[in-house]
Amino acid sequence: MAHALVSPNAAAYTSGRDISQTLESARGQVEERFLEGGTVLLSVMDVLNRLLNSLESVTAALDNKEASDTSADLRATVASLTALPITEESRQQALVSLAHTGRELRKHVADMQETMRYLRTFAVTVKITGAGIAEFAGFAQEILERIYSGTDEVNRFATHLDSLDKEVKLAASFGASVSKGYADTVPAVAGALRDDAAKIAEHRRDLGVIAREVGAIARAVQSKVASTLSALQIGDITRQRIEHVQATFSLLEDFFAGEDGAKLDAGARQRLQNVIHHLTAAQMSDMCANFQRDSENVVKTIASFDHDMREILKLRDQMSGQSGEAGGNFMRALESSVSAAHEIVKQVDTASRQADQVSQSTIGTAAKLSEAIGNIRAVKTDIHYMALNTNLRCSRLGEEGKSINVVTAELRIFAGKLDDSADAIVTGLPALEAAAGRVAPATDAGAGSLGESLTSAVGNIRSAANVMENELKVLAENGHAVATKISLLIGKLDFQHDLGEVLAGCADLLEGVAGTDVADISDLAEMIAPLDRKIFKHYTMVQERNIHRDIIPAGEDNTPAPAEAAKVENDEDLFADALF
Repeated sequence: MAHALVSPNAAAYTSGRDISQTLESARGQVEERFLEGGTVLLSVMDVLNRLLNSLESVTAALDNKEASDTSADLRATVASLTALPITEESRQQALVSLAHTGRELRKHVADMQETMRYLRTFAVTVKITGAGIAEFAGFAQEILERIYSGTDEVNRFATHLDSLDKEVKLAASFGASVSKGYADTVPAVAGALRDDAAKIAEHRRDLGVIAREVGAIARAVQSKVASTLSALQIGDITRQRIEHVQATFSLLEDFFAGEDGAKLDAGARQRLQNVIHHLTAAQMSDMCANFQRDSENVVKTIASFDHDMREILKLRDQMSGQSGEAGGNFMRALESSVSAAHEIVKQVDTASRQADQVSQSTIGTAAKLSEAIGNIRAVKTDIHYMALNTNLRCSRLGEEGKSINVVTAELRIFAGKLDDSADAIVTGLPALEAAAGRVAPATDAGAGSLGESLTSAVGNIRSAANVMENELKVLAENGHAVATKISLLIGKLDFQHDLGEVLAGCADLLEGVAGTDVADISDLAEMIAPLDRKIFKHYTMVQERNIHRDIIPAGEDNTPAPAEAAKVENDEDLFADALF
């Protein structure tokens, strides 16, 4: 008789164990799928963070103050370039003025040369006339030597002016060609540089707008991923509730094997088993409904990622396109314009060097002319006093010295003319120096720096463009990585497929085993109270407790544990277990 009772009970236990094994398979799938999903979500979060970091780098490159300063430098350089025709015209006028001043001085030098020729003639005449007078022979030769010395000074003077005139003519000739070239090329080159700078600035603004749009979408996806991670606690909740159902079967089996269970007859055992089946079926049914609802929301949220990522990829392609061919064209156009500007700057440098050379030569020539004028005046003074001394001697000689006296008087007269020419030259030298100063104005000091400014500005723009290109390349790579991760995520987190079916199958199995009617075990309440309390303590959610009490009412000494309730309602604890 005892054996007859054991066989149906053993069959019941076997059924419970079989159900637990089915539940274990479902629990394992839930744990695996949600663990995999959580890992993918975390990897998406990581690549989204990299994407946002790339966007920050792009934005920093776009907002780079040095790039703005470079654009300002380029505009300032363009302004300097635009001013070149006016500067060169002023230089040409200064060269004309210098040439005119030099020609005026040359007239006075020609007068001095003519005077020196007359003085040589008179000196030779003195030498011939006084040939028969011993005391005049050496004196006449001395006067002649002084006149030759003065002639050399005047000729050197003339040579300096001739050399200066040649330099001025060369600089003026080159400057005239450069000035015409400026008129033909500078406006177009300056305009091209301005247009290129404006296009680059506009290009950067467009990239900035797109970067902000990508950032907004990426942050929205980041928020969705965070909320999805939070929602994944449904996996942990489902796993726990499956474990609670498994525990319920295990506790029932232990109860039947124990002392209290042995007191139950076969009918009581079957009634208790029926109630437990209904309890577990109700728990599984409720769990499936919750899983269906919450996992569907997760899937919908993840499905919305696809549209977001298409938008990110579309914007990424726009940024890559603008930074690629278009941006390259901008830089090539700018560098072409700058190359043309550099040719002009080379001409500026050449003209500036020539003008500076003319200016320096003129100032040096003026110094030499001042020195030569002093020497010429000294010669004139020597001739004057030597002639005067001769006049005095001739007076003492009487009739014999009269002819020599006439010639030396002429010497004194023509020597005085040297003073007139020298005074005119001395008066003209400041004008010569002033004209030389105007040939090389202060702005010419910046001619070389103009080329350096162009090179520096384009170098900085190229550097900024390279930084932008590299950052956009990283952005494109991260955008692609995000899209790949999202595509993988959609497949991995489709919990409805397979997993939902497995859980629903377990619920249907338990409902089939339980049957339609719930057995009455009110007469067993006191005996199964320990089992009831053990099952109840496993629950971590109020929902589970409510279902339990709907099927197995609480006895007089069955009260919920406050600490357990606190644990159930602590969402942070549940979320902490969400990724297992």
